[in-house]
Amino acid sequence: MVVKDRSVNASYPNASQPTEESQQKFISDFYMIYYLILQVAPILPAVLLAKMGDRGWRKAPIVVPLFGYFQCSLTLLLVVLFNLPMEVMFGAGTIFGLSGSFCAFWSGVMTVTSVGCTADDRSKVLMRVELLYGLVGVAANLVSGHLFLLCSSSLGRGTVQLAVSALMFVFCFIHVVVLLQVKEIKQEPEEICPALSNDPGVRVEAPAGTNKVNMVLLFAAAVLYGTANYGSMDLQGTFVMKEPLNWNATQLGYGNAASSVIFFTSFLGVVVFRRCVSEIVIILIGMVSFASGMIFMSFVKATYMFYIARFLNMFELIPLPTIRSLLSQQVPASSCGITLTSLQVSLKVAGLAYIPAFTKIYQKTLSWFPGFIFTLSATLTVLAMIPISIIGCRSAQNHQNVTIRRKWWKRHQPHTST
Repeated sequence: MVVKDRSVNASYPNASQPTEESQQKFISDFYMIYYLILQVAPILPAVLLAKMGDRGWRKAPIVVPLFGYFQCSLTLLLVVLFNLPMEVMFGAGTIFGLSGSFCAFWSGVMTVTSVGCTADDRSKVLMRVELLYGLVGVAANLVSGHLFLLCSSSLGRGTVQLAVSALMFVFCFIHVVVLLQVKEIKQEPEEICPALSNDPGVRVEAPAGTNKVNMVLLFAAAVLYGTANYGSMDLQGTFVMKEPLNWNATQLGYGNAASSVIFFTSFLGVVVFRRCVSEIVIILIGMVSFASGMIFMSFVKATYMFYIARFLNMFELIPLPTIRSLLSQQVPASSCGITLTSLQVSLKVAGLAYIPAFTKIYQKTLSWFPGFIFTLSATLTVLAMIPISIIGCRSAQNHQNVTIRRKWWKRHQPHTST
């Protein structure tokens, strides 16, 4: 919303364009540069913080990014208070990225959660963390638009909201440093790998060592789905601020709250579906949910249609946490942090391509089909389903082979007499 306010008085190189289209290009160009900074800067710091975490400093990947969050929020507050140029945020974004940003923070949270629970409960526990994150997001977004509009003659729009945000980061930092307890469950080398079983009630022997083929397929699916999800969602805020929706700060907050509800519905989906289907099928359900919602979003012309599209997306958050769960079960606990961070870094590297690509495609199609980027994300989601389906076929074949080996072993066991 701050960028939108600044775009009103911004002069765009192509002055012949309509005012709204010019503003849309200003906003999308600003965020293209800002998001690219956030993709590049955290790569090395996130890896270093992950290694520190695996060596026993589990809080490091959480504490350091929180400082980056605080300074970024504080810098934006100063931009609003003193009417500083928006380009100042590029510097704040760089510092935020060098602190590890969300890449290190969320991987650190997921690692602390993963090492504190058993492999059988890991996907449910990870999704529970996503649920809590989403519930808080619902409450925050419902009030954020109202907080943004609170101002006086001496304060600009957004100052109250940004001050509250900075204060909450301080509280979060204190909580992690003082109160958070990291408890690791020592697990023996597992003889089973229920995550890749085709039957949710059957436990299948895991191959000796890491299954590199499955890991490559999981990484490919995560990158494709992350590209589809993040690429379109990064531009959703820009999309709803233009005609015909033309949302204000309060409506934008409500829309973000509706998106946060998806954390809750995705959690319920994991709890219900894991009782009757494998995690591979659960991932596919989430991807189908996202693809169908994006197809509908492509043709949104009114606010109620936006909420219908988000309803169809009710399980969109299931795939990535479940993929993280599967990856964490393919490596020993000592390598869990670096594996999850490597996945997050892969998503960051992919962002170097999809952020400018989605932005330029959005600008090129703005006049004739602004929802084209959502159709594109649905197509990429369908492609992401291919490697997941291959893993499902491989696990079914492995399950069949294990069953045959067990029957052969029992048949050829020597009979002993008492």
